[in-house]
Amino acid sequence: MGLIAGVFELLFGGGRNVVRETAEVFRENAEAGAERVVALRGQAMNQFGAEFEVPRKGGFDRFMDGLNRLPRPALALGTLGLFVAAMVDPLWFAARMQGIALVPEPLWWLLGVIVSFYFGARHQAKVQDLQRDISVTMMRAPQVMANLRALHEMRADSPGAADPGPDAELTAEVIIPDENPALEDWRRLQRA
Repeated sequence: MGLIAGVFELLFGGGRNVVRETAEVFRENAEAGAERVVALRGQAMNQFGAEFEVPRKGGFDRFMDGLNRLPRPALALGTLGLFVAAMVDPLWFAARMQGIALVPEPLWWLLGVIVSFYFGARHQAKVQDLQRDISVTMMRAPQVMANLRALHEMRADSPGAADPGPDAELTAEVIIPDENPALEDWRRLQRA
């Protein structure tokens, strides 16, 4: 019995566990690893919390904090609003998009630079020929005006919107009513 007790004393005695210590060389102790993760997370939370420990003294600080939180939701909600507007009133939306077609290319680049700087981009560089872009935009103006007139004529409330024009075949097709089984059933019930 003394030999077995001596082996156990060697392996587990003296407040040590040689087997555990040897195994931890090859595999992390899960309990100790979890304790380290908890400590790391606690330190990170303390660091994040320290950022907000500075008291905001004036209304200007609160105003700027609120203002800094507006652009992302405004852009997201504005984009969704454009989709809704396109579905609700396509002609109104198309007229607005024709107006956007007149925005000169340099302004689009300027908007892109402002937005990219706001959202963290370090730089945006492209060589632009301002006069060429403005002239191309101005050459689009007559087409945009023609498109706006065509869109205005397509509105349901504009006079003559349903006029087939000089096309005789189209006029004949418009005059001939389509078959409507539901309407015929209703008329039959009304006569009876």
